[in-house]
Amino acid sequence: MKGIPMTDDEVLAIFKETKALLEGHFELRSKLHSNRYFQCAEVLRWPHHAQTLCSELVRRMKAEADIGPVDGVISPALGGILVGHEVAKALGTQCVFAEKNAEGALTMRRFKLLPGQRYVVAEDVITRGGRVQETIDIVKAAGAEVAAVLVLVDRSGGKAKFPYPTFALLHIEPVTWEPAECPLCKAGEPFVHPGS
Repeated sequence: MKGIPMTDDEVLAIFKETKALLEGHFELRSKLHSNRYFQCAEVLRWPHHAQTLCSELVRRMKAEADIGPVDGVISPALGGILVGHEVAKALGTQCVFAEKNAEGALTMRRFKLLPGQRYVVAEDVITRGGRVQETIDIVKAAGAEVAAVLVLVDRSGGKAKFPYPTFALLHIEPVTWEPAECPLCKAGEPFVHPGS
């Protein structure tokens, strides 16, 4: 499927088939209720799907923008590592990742970014975009440049914005309710607690 454009329905079908996108009645960690739950790790555990989706993401980026040459792809650990690897493969470049330090902040522990290098920032899912922004800040602090931001799923509803060309394979804004206002609870449907 590499190089052949995918429709949004085909992309969504892969997420549903792998149970990365679940529909039902969920109580989230925030205690809010939702009719959809997204867990990107479920699709990324299948290498052929990870390759297909990330190749499509890169194809769409190239069709929409010329970001110029890049020196690598950087991702925040943990969720973005597999996306970064597959995006780097599609771009024919290296991949590195930032990981949490003892205080929980992202830092470069294993790799070094050099001034003037250009990086694509890659992540699996953004909700508020905090980890992507931390990764951008790491790139800038090293004197390197951000060429673009690529994510598999943007569930921010357009709220997460970055001052770089940004591309998402899917845009899904979750609908949430307070438990007392949840129509699924009112209909008597039991809820489940999905994993984080």
